Amino acid sequence: MAKQLHALPLARAKRRLYRVECVRNADAIRALLQPRRLYAAYALGQLEPHLFPLVTCWRAMALEEPAEALALFSRGGLGDALFLMGDEHALDALLSLHPGPRQNYVTCEPQHLEVVGRRFAIASERPMMRMAVTAETFVPPRVPPGATVRRLTAEDTRHVNRLYGSEGTPTYYSPSQIASGCYHGVIVEGRLVAVAGTHVIAPHEGIAVVGNVFTHPRWRGLGYATLATGCTTAALLEECRDVVLTVDPLNMPAVRAYERLGYSRGIRLIEAAVTRRDVVPFGAAMRRLRARLRARERGVEIARR
Repeated sequence: MAKQLHALPLARAKRRLYRVECVRNADAIRALLQPRRLYAAYALGQLEPHLFPLVTCWRAMALEEPAEALALFSRGGLGDALFLMGDEHALDALLSLHPGPRQNYVTCEPQHLEVVGRRFAIASERPMMRMAVTAETFVPPRVPPGATVRRLTAEDTRHVNRLYGSEGTPTYYSPSQIASGCYHGVIVEGRLVAVAGTHVIAPHEGIAVVGNVFTHPRWRGLGYATLATGCTTAALLEECRDVVLTVDPLNMPAVRAYERLGYSRGIRLIEAAVTRRDVVPFGAAMRRLRARLRARERGVEIARR
């Protein structure tokens, strides 16, 4: 029996009908994301007023059973991003109609990979872990002797780019990116040796995402990345109730360092660059046409998967 179940791939599952529609209201999207708030941190950040015009959200709901999925496409300075959540069969129905831009960067859960692989070629797949902290669990970092830490400003951009490029890969952060984010740097002997910043700050949603943590190769193992991360976290907790970050679960020194700051281990997820398999999405267009005819209701599609 177990062998039979294992041999039944998603593609051969019983065909079902799914109602697919665009969700255009930020409050409605927020209500869908809130049950998975920490997993959906990036997507919630896209609901900020200045970013929401760059969002397209689709929802699929099974007609015969309680199964649904959501795909949130967003655009921004770092390129196109795709957030996936929900039942994998409903997600397959949704992406069969709306695969989005040809190239994207996806955040999904491990059980979604089969569906993603049907629509996209997957590259740079990274299994990651989400960690989270609140003001109640946060533990301020200790400042080691000889080091100082401060909030970085636009005037520090040149030093930030030099630090991020210290392993040979140039970076091009702009002064506006440093100024609009929340970056803290550790200074030792007059030199910027470690930095931590942000991917998302969403005060309206009460959530922020720490990222871009980096230490110069010559100064690693001294706790400077933890210090920079802790100071950035402390500043974010003044305006957001939840602060999260994403880490490689196999990088145990980093995981333990974040735990010392009060971060707790959370959900496993996948981050990957994806390229749509069909160069011209003619098949998706035809499926959308059939789905609209099947629905006979303006703004709704009925997909059969």
